[in-house]
Amino acid sequence: MAAKKTCSLIDLGLVPYDESLMLQRRLATLRAEDRLGDVLLLVEHPPVITLGRAGQKAHLRVPEPALAALGIEFFEVERGGDMTYHGPGQLVGYPILNLAEHGRDLHRYLRQLEEVLIMTLSGFGITAGRSLGRTGVWVGEEKIASLGIHVSRWVTRHGFALNINMDLAPFELIVPCGIQGAKATSMTQELARPISVRKVMAALIERFEVEFGVSLLPTSLPERFRSRSRVGMIESGKPAIVRGAS
Repeated sequence: MAAKKTCSLIDLGLVPYDESLMLQRRLATLRAEDRLGDVLLLVEHPPVITLGRAGQKAHLRVPEPALAALGIEFFEVERGGDMTYHGPGQLVGYPILNLAEHGRDLHRYLRQLEEVLIMTLSGFGITAGRSLGRTGVWVGEEKIASLGIHVSRWVTRHGFALNINMDLAPFELIVPCGIQGAKATSMTQELARPISVRKVMAALIERFEVEFGVSLLPTSLPERFRSRSRVGMIESGKPAIVRGAS
């Protein structure tokens, strides 16, 4: 039996959204050039609202300047989908995968991400599923995980966000995913007890390996990718390889 492909697993911890965005873009470029293998970034973000390329700013229910007073950043980005919120206690995954090696099928890729999330939730006793015509993962009529991706040269970026033990109140500031009347839920809310992001992360890693047929290899992020002051060097095209991927 052939050995599974490895995929680098990089746990970034709590990282500002713009830093993770720059990192994704740089890693995706390197992946498209075959200068590294597949990568899965796992992260939590400080409070931030993002708007995808198919979204509408009208789905922000408060004036944009009011967000700063609430300590919430705002970004318009190139992912698919509409408007969503990220905050501490939410596990965000950014797979940097070359879909040329995973079936060349965007719809299948989205369904695979959903399956990872559905099976992760099932392992904690939460029955979740898909909603016809609506991307993401739902518990009844409440959304527990969002998806939004970007693909260029068959290389993916952006990804999924799973609500674990986060404050759900900021979702009231937006029309989540552009769906009027949609409500957000979380694992803590569904289970009526606290649950740690780390515990859920461990389970999700196992499900990701099964669904994508890879072995996730914990990998340290090279120091030059970490500093906001070095973003210019990263963007300059200076060779930078994440070791451990193949």
